[in-house]
Amino acid sequence: MGGAPLGNRLRLVVKVLGTLVADEVGQVARFRRRPARDPGSPSPDEPSTGDGARRARAVRHALESLGPFYVKLGQILSTRPDMVPPAMIAELQNLHDRVDVQPFSVFEPVLAGELGPDWKRCFDDIDTVRPLGAASLAQVYRVELPGGRPAVVKVQRPGIRDAVQADMALMRKASRIIARTAPRFNEVIDVEAMLGSIFDAMEPELDFTGEARNMDEARENIRRYPSLDVPRVVHATPKVLVQSLAPGTSVRHLDRRMFSDRERTDIGKDLLRFMYRGYFVDRMFHADPHAGNVFAQPGGPATLIDWGMVGRLDRRTSLRLLPLLMSIAQNDGHGLAWAWAEMGRVTAWSDLPAFAADMAALVPKVATASLEDINFGVSLTTVLEKATRRGIGSAPSISLLGKSFANLEGSVRCLAPDIALAEVFKAEVRGIILSLLREYFSLDQAARNTMDLLAAFTTGPEQWRGILADAANRRLALQVNEPYTPASMGGQRAWKPSRGLLALGAAALLLDRRRTSR
Repeated sequence: MGGAPLGNRLRLVVKVLGTLVADEVGQVARFRRRPARDPGSPSPDEPSTGDGARRARAVRHALESLGPFYVKLGQILSTRPDMVPPAMIAELQNLHDRVDVQPFSVFEPVLAGELGPDWKRCFDDIDTVRPLGAASLAQVYRVELPGGRPAVVKVQRPGIRDAVQADMALMRKASRIIARTAPRFNEVIDVEAMLGSIFDAMEPELDFTGEARNMDEARENIRRYPSLDVPRVVHATPKVLVQSLAPGTSVRHLDRRMFSDRERTDIGKDLLRFMYRGYFVDRMFHADPHAGNVFAQPGGPATLIDWGMVGRLDRRTSLRLLPLLMSIAQNDGHGLAWAWAEMGRVTAWSDLPAFAADMAALVPKVATASLEDINFGVSLTTVLEKATRRGIGSAPSISLLGKSFANLEGSVRCLAPDIALAEVFKAEVRGIILSLLREYFSLDQAARNTMDLLAAFTTGPEQWRGILADAANRRLALQVNEPYTPASMGGQRAWKPSRGLLALGAAALLLDRRRTSR
């Protein structure tokens, strides 16, 4: 990839992604214009099945040829039925980040540059003939550390960081063009914000010291789950990462008959619990927990590897995400619809009642189903698709969360397909809420609450005088019999004078009178 002339690469990227984006923007526009039709009748706007499949394969091959950034982008698009058609999704799910193995001589200069000219002294042995893995970003080799401990060394491909950063810069420009030329599409799907979340998650893959920090943090978070483990970091530089060897084999290729039913169930449930806690409490989660990144062996813990792509959530987003899964677990379709809209945004042409009806029909099918009965990840992307069709924009982090959850589901299905995800969540949510309560009443949060209260008392008298002046001048109008629309949906929050607000107003007036009398 790095040897291709920049001009040729730019033309190839523009040709592939420009065709894809233009076609899908047109599809969204046609959907908004065309009249309602019978669901079973063919659409004249849709290409034939054969043409769609050939085009999907061409796009997949092109994305794989473009390199790791576009492979990740394609994998995320495979969880976005609101952006790409079913034929494209099916093909993009076959995307892989495997490339032809390059000779060790390509990577030896990187090892010498990162570990020094005597880098061979760091290992008792290294298998340079049969690498454990080959991807667009790096190759991985089995090594033996001094003392005989088995380990692996991941070596970054020469020049790959600059190439990926150039791709990111190109996609930023493309997202701005989309925002200008297709504002209606961008209103529902904020492409630039979505790409920003992907860039942030991929950054540690370009600097292995960031991946090492992710592993150290994850190892602390995973201690509460006895059937799970994270590799230990031996040494890390920006382009070389040495870590302990994950025992066993990936759950994608393991034989379930070698494990007891209890072992498989414990690992599957602990994976779900660990990821749930990552979404809502730790606010740091593995963004790519597919079956190839989970290694297991009978009688030992399963190891979650490859911590280069990690998602992080801010406190407000994670708190708004929690009601989504709670609504599914409680079989509350309308609650799911309102929670999704509150976390995202509502356009001027949105149809919230129709979206609520969609969710009321979907949620009962997944609330108590096991992985044997239903694909929960597909159900999540179905929510995303219907939200977009109803004019409801989803939060930028949803793309990365959807990818993470879909991959997690696939890993758990390999181990224990009889697990019901909603049931595990309902059992785990109690501990999650207790952790959130402890966080709320922590010293740090108490200090923030105190500062907010002091600020309110400081500005209260002036604000109260302004309100009284407005009332005296009859400029304070009360909206009566107006339907309530949440602020995130473009409306005003209904003003209801609670006891706390009345008490604050009385205190403000009292302080103002005392200050005036003095």
